[in-house]
Amino acid sequence: MNVKSYFRFAKQQRNGIFLLFLLIVTLQVGYFFWMNKSNPKTKETNDEWLAMQSVVDSLKNVKDDQKSVIYPFNPNFITDYRGYKLGMSVDQLDKLFAFRKQNKYVNSAKEFQSVTGVSDSLLNAISPYFKFPDWVNQPKKQYTSYSNNKFENKKPIIKIDINQATQEDLIKVYGIGPALSERILKNKESLGGFLSMDQMQFIWGLSPEVIENLNKYFVITSEPKISKVDINNASVKELAKFPYFNYTIAKEIVTHRSMNGEIKNIEDLTKIKGLPSEKIKIIALYLEF
Repeated sequence: MNVKSYFRFAKQQRNGIFLLFLLIVTLQVGYFFWMNKSNPKTKETNDEWLAMQSVVDSLKNVKDDQKSVIYPFNPNFITDYRGYKLGMSVDQLDKLFAFRKQNKYVNSAKEFQSVTGVSDSLLNAISPYFKFPDWVNQPKKQYTSYSNNKFENKKPIIKIDINQATQEDLIKVYGIGPALSERILKNKESLGGFLSMDQMQFIWGLSPEVIENLNKYFVITSEPKISKVDINNASVKELAKFPYFNYTIAKEIVTHRSMNGEIKNIEDLTKIKGLPSEKIKIIALYLEF
């Protein structure tokens, strides 16, 4: 059979094929314009995504290139999270916390390593950021001692109530300057007054030697009038305002109350999670059970 016979069309057939082709093209063009009209935001959305992609890529680059910044800190107050970020192990952190519970402070990088047992490489990496109080690095003043009684002029020390002490009174004590004296007064003001000289050990910056000197010149002769914290009825917000508490401890107190009933004494306080055991006796002086 001749193949050409398949491509021979009459005039009417050719017209029909042409009209069919024209109809197909018309439908395709119409569909294209209809899609663009029904979805006017498609192109705009695609353009927005393309624009955002460059921003996402730049943020990824920043995240990859970003290095953690270490700011100066006092190693005596490293938290679990901070210690983990610095590369300390759980055992090393536990040793530091046990040391601090004895109300002791590390005053040098070498002493920090002795207490915690960190490696030399880790110590070299983090010790440049250690920041100790100014008094740690200040040399102690030397005084001339006279053994001959005729040169001695000892005056009896008259102790005054620390709740009545002024900044000038405090500065007279060796080791206390304007900053520390102001800190002591602010601490007294926030508590409403000191109820025990043992509270001096909880004021940041006071070394054991300075605390000993304070006890030589100051005492608590009468209990100041303070507004005690109603431990069994105060709200979380009210408890969190107490200087020896924070929001986390305040929530733990309210939770303990709701689950175990009223808090009646110091023994009940020891059962509250997060409450610093070394401060419980002092804290109890400010509470109303």
